[in-house]
Amino acid sequence: MKDQVVIAKHNLDQEPNTPTKYGVKSIPTMMIFKGGELKATKVGATTKSNIVSWIKENI
Repeated sequence: MKDQVVIAKHNLDQEPNTPTKYGVKSIPTMMIFKGGELKATKVGATTKSNIVSWIKENI
């Protein structure tokens, strides 16, 4: 899916206030942004296949 999405992670130690902007209260939290807008959020650990399905539903 590398040609469809960009996967990035946020360093909480360097930027501790950014997660508050998006209401992140637990880790792991995954978010999908499209056109600069938050489109979907998924909280908690899950399987790779569930993550792939979630991404495909939201891109």
